Amino acid sequence: MKSFKLLVAVIFLFVLTVHSQDSLVLRKIYDEALVNGKSYENLKYLCKQIGPRLSGSPQAQKSVEWTKSLMESYGFDKVFLQECMVPHWVRGEKEVGKIINGKTSIDVPICALGMSPATPKGGITAQVIEVKSLNELEILGEAAIKGKIVFFNRPFDPRFIETGKAYGAAGDQRFAGPAVAAKLGAVGVIVRSLTESLDDYPHTGTTQFPEGSRKIPAAAISTNGANQLSALLKLKKSPTVQFYFKQNCKTLPDAKSYNVVGEITGSESPNEFITVGGHLDSWDLAEGAHDDGTGIVQSLEVLRIYKAMGMKPKHSIRAVMFMNEENGGRGGDKYAELALKNKEQHIAAIESDGGGFTPRGFTFQDVSTETINNINSNWKELLTPYLADRLSKGGSGSDIAPLAVFKEAVLIGYRVDSQRYFDIHHTPNDVFENVNKRELELGAAAMTALVYLIDQHGIK
Repeated sequence: MKSFKLLVAVIFLFVLTVHSQDSLVLRKIYDEALVNGKSYENLKYLCKQIGPRLSGSPQAQKSVEWTKSLMESYGFDKVFLQECMVPHWVRGEKEVGKIINGKTSIDVPICALGMSPATPKGGITAQVIEVKSLNELEILGEAAIKGKIVFFNRPFDPRFIETGKAYGAAGDQRFAGPAVAAKLGAVGVIVRSLTESLDDYPHTGTTQFPEGSRKIPAAAISTNGANQLSALLKLKKSPTVQFYFKQNCKTLPDAKSYNVVGEITGSESPNEFITVGGHLDSWDLAEGAHDDGTGIVQSLEVLRIYKAMGMKPKHSIRAVMFMNEENGGRGGDKYAELALKNKEQHIAAIESDGGGFTPRGFTFQDVSTETINNINSNWKELLTPYLADRLSKGGSGSDIAPLAVFKEAVLIGYRVDSQRYFDIHHTPNDVFENVNKRELELGAAAMTALVYLIDQHGIK
């Protein structure tokens, strides 16, 4: 009995010692990020010197060259490019939108949805049919829709605490709505911007048309514009209320681009990888600061902190600047394809693509209840002093999603306070000035802390 109690005491002391060591390392990680962090200055360069980085654009190529050079200057063990062909869609001349109410014309802010075709040179004018869902549209059918402009006007559901869920619930009208409307004979589509905020900024974002299907021009309208159009439609309920819009976008042949990968090679298991990443491309309306410049510079910072602190990971750690998340996802697919081809083993991947706001924690995709309980039991207390301790089941990110082919890989989403994100997302407001330095660097530290814990102790 005495020997058993002694064994229990030794085990308890060992666990306590390891926990104490982890706590000290996490404190040093946060000190490095908050005192010597480079995330903010790197983000400023990305936003102000390079700017919008839509796939296939010269700015996207410039961002590839810059991030590769930056990684090399930090002295990472490996820095390399992964070639991938990406869509090359261009917006062209600024869009025009007008509500036509009898003899009155009211200008409203619109922007073309990514991958939409242009209107005819003179634009489109047609009667408007307002719907709240794809199901409502299909019930109306071709007889009611043919020759009309479909106006999708489903707002965010304010009851969701996590705004990403509201975005997901409203998003199908933008992702899939234009294709459904085209099938029913519509001549164009206007979609309410995906935000709860009431303002005059239209929110772009991609829409998808199945291969070989009919394509029609599709644009986002600002929430104030959507409310104005809806009010007039309810008031008149007649063909006298029409909508006019003109856009000049086009899709060019696919362009060559790259993922940019930096690596610190593991000392014990060099062929087992922990990936951190975000997407290097952005929409063309602004600087892509929160979406996803912050994720890019935070992922870079994880490896920089390791180097600055002289830490040698057991497993190889990669920072990946994924290309083409916004309108194709080709970079994420290519990364997983090459990982399989090279017979790599991926044990975890973390994506930062929710903005550079205050850290809240992490969500773990497709893990068991036992695993999430163990994660909380082992790590919640360590992360609590840094307010990054919400560790729960949930999604990860679209760029790392293809890594699900690795059965042992745990896919993780970095989560922040999301309340302001969709006020900025995909708008001209997504600029460097709207990122808070301290929030950004706290996020980089939180990601580094989790990478360290995974590297030292594993997850499953």
